Amino acid sequence: MNKKQMRHILDVIEDMFPDAHCELNHSNPFELTVAVLLSAQCTDETVNKVTADLFRKYTRPEDYLSVPVEELEQDIRRIGLFRNKAANIQKLCRMLLDVYDGEVPRTREELVQLPGVGRKTANVVMSNAFGEPAIAVDTHVERVSKRLGAAAPDDSVLEVERKLMKLVPREAWTLTHHRLIFFGRYHCKAQNPGCAVCPLLDGCKEGKRRMKPPRIRKDKASTQSIGRKG
Repeated sequence: MNKKQMRHILDVIEDMFPDAHCELNHSNPFELTVAVLLSAQCTDETVNKVTADLFRKYTRPEDYLSVPVEELEQDIRRIGLFRNKAANIQKLCRMLLDVYDGEVPRTREELVQLPGVGRKTANVVMSNAFGEPAIAVDTHVERVSKRLGAAAPDDSVLEVERKLMKLVPREAWTLTHHRLIFFGRYHCKAQNPGCAVCPLLDGCKEGKRRMKPPRIRKDKASTQSIGRKG
């Protein structure tokens, strides 16, 4: 794929989802970091339901450390892996207080040192909280990129990110991330993609495969039977 083809894809997706944005509710970098940490293997919709109460109860790193981890577990128990995430939130808050004066750091190198924060989470925080261009490759971005040919089927998450960064101007990285997520979340779904009405079907090998009519297999016994009757 070249940059012109990628530009076409993003223009089409923009027409489909002109308001693509971060759907995790937050009011500051700290809340966003916690929300993204909670979103691993969980929908943004569920995270937003949980954080509606969570962010009223806990507003600072100190607040999360003022309760037993078991209480925090109960506060987020509707979210998958809630025990592990509760422990990581408290470890993250302790590190923020001990190393960063209670503030979320702004660089990827510092963010990925925080417990529970990987490269994807760091990219989301950098781009949405601090305005630093970044492409966070989640399952939607990875799936769409591979289906549309921006990345190879066997590329790692990091390879997908690097290829997208080469195909898209730096100033458009964050918006590209949001558009690909919306396209994957609401149209090019993992199980039931909207191939029949997809404006990008011509460039999608997966879509073309799905849209092929099923091959009708002739029953060998029936064919032989018909032949004998003749």
